Amino acid sequence: MSTPPDNEADAEHQKSKKPADTAFKQQRLPAWQPIITANTALPVFLIIGLIFIPIGIVLVVTSDRVLEFDLDYTDKNCMSLTTPTSTCADVLEKANYTGATCTCQTNFTLDKDFEGDVYFYYGLVNYYQNHRRYVRSRDDNQLLGKKDAVASECQPFQKSTSANDSSKDITPCGAIANSKFNDTLTLSMNGNVVPFKNTGIAWSTDKDVKFQNPDDAANFFASNPRPPNWQQDAWHLDQNNPDNNGYKNEDFIVWMRTAAMPTFRKLYRKLYQNGSGTFQSGLPKGNYMLTITYNYPVTSFSGRKQFIISTTSWMGGKNPFLGWAYIAVGIVCMITFVVFFILHKTWKTDDPLAYQMRTIQTNLRSS
Repeated sequence: MSTPPDNEADAEHQKSKKPADTAFKQQRLPAWQPIITANTALPVFLIIGLIFIPIGIVLVVTSDRVLEFDLDYTDKNCMSLTTPTSTCADVLEKANYTGATCTCQTNFTLDKDFEGDVYFYYGLVNYYQNHRRYVRSRDDNQLLGKKDAVASECQPFQKSTSANDSSKDITPCGAIANSKFNDTLTLSMNGNVVPFKNTGIAWSTDKDVKFQNPDDAANFFASNPRPPNWQQDAWHLDQNNPDNNGYKNEDFIVWMRTAAMPTFRKLYRKLYQNGSGTFQSGLPKGNYMLTITYNYPVTSFSGRKQFIISTTSWMGGKNPFLGWAYIAVGIVCMITFVVFFILHKTWKTDDPLAYQMRTIQTNLRSS
């Protein structure tokens, strides 16, 4: 409860909202106010233009040197080997997406040698991994190897619907894990299988920090239900490398890092460049055959699937946007410099600084 004022002066002081009479609150502190003139502004535009345009050209040239090839294998490029008149997408649709598998092969040609490090991606189009409920449908504590009850955000993939395992948590739980990409892609050239490497494709911070297997992982995954869309439990994701199983499986880790846009690509494999052989220095140009074990349906939501081959540069993958953005900003600055330079020379006053100071003083008097 406030104390009543003793006299009229105190009452007037309580009613006043005037800030204290200090240099800070009354804005009397020393300040520097820049006065922008043509002589100071024009060189800034000129310098920005002269710097940004060469940087943009370097970035565009570097991006153009990155080789990239993409193949859409959603439907027509993936005809079933067992039913040549049907696409694999049709085969999965006729099976009502009940776990049917289809195999297809498609041929393509590389016109240039893909030298150096070569990366293989799968791409998905019209796939909204950024949906709010989808992004939240996971349990990070479970992925850290903790055996506590999983979070309710994993619904409807929190607990098994099987009568025998109805009280057990799905491992791993959630919609992200359940929808893991599971097509198998194999590349060959003239009968020689291109060697793929399935490790080193995930972020090291993810694998070392965010994903850890629980104690006695083999028995843990065997005794708990797997996601409904998975064909095997998490401990058997990689039959050839025991260290690449469970929550630390790199294909799984790559998939769990959700994409921000509906069209995205994720790293599938790296080219394993052994000491000798056809692929020791990269992918030579020529005819290739891609063999696809088609498990992942996308046509039900008008999605598309792609197989992408790419090299890299010091600035990463192929991305010309950044270079053209630098060039565009540089050109705009140069045009601005030219236009204002002409105006400055045409309407130049005897003393621009004095003219601007007189203008400020006139405005102060009028106010």
